[in-house]
Order: sequence, then structure tokens, then C-alpha cells
Amino acid sequence: MSTLPVLPKKPLPAGRPREWYETHNRQLKAMRIAIALLDTGVYSAAQAGNPTIRYTAERIGVHPPSLTTCHLVRALLP
Repeated sequence: MSTLPVLPKKPLPAGRPREWYETHNRQLKAMRIAIALLDTGVYSAAQAGNPTIRYTAERIGVHPPSLTTCHLVRALLP
């Protein structure tokens, strides 16, 4: 896997409902996992089962994704 430059983090906007933050963080996690899957040669949702997604998350240092996050990862793949 290639090493990319780390972008500076920006603070999240204050005053949003808790659900907004949970959804936002879930989307970011799903995007990271989807990008890692694409880098490893998984190019379709049919190739990305829950074990594959969870293994990829472990490899990139992300906490194990929930079923909802796994579904979101597959939705991001073509």
C-alpha cells in the first residue's frame, strides 16, 4: 500500500445532533475502507463481503466496522 501525505484535521461544526456526528464519522470510515479495498484490487461490491471489509479495516488500522458500515462500503464501490 502506498503512503499518502496526512491532511490536517479540521474541527467538526458544533451544535449538530449526535446522529449527525455518528453518520459523518461512519461515512469517513467507509470511504477510507473503500479506498483501501480499491487499492488492493477489490473493484466491485460483489467482491467485498463482510470478512473482506473487516480484514481490510484491520490492515489499515481502523476499528472493526459494523454491519451498517460494511453496507455503506459496498454502496460506495461500483
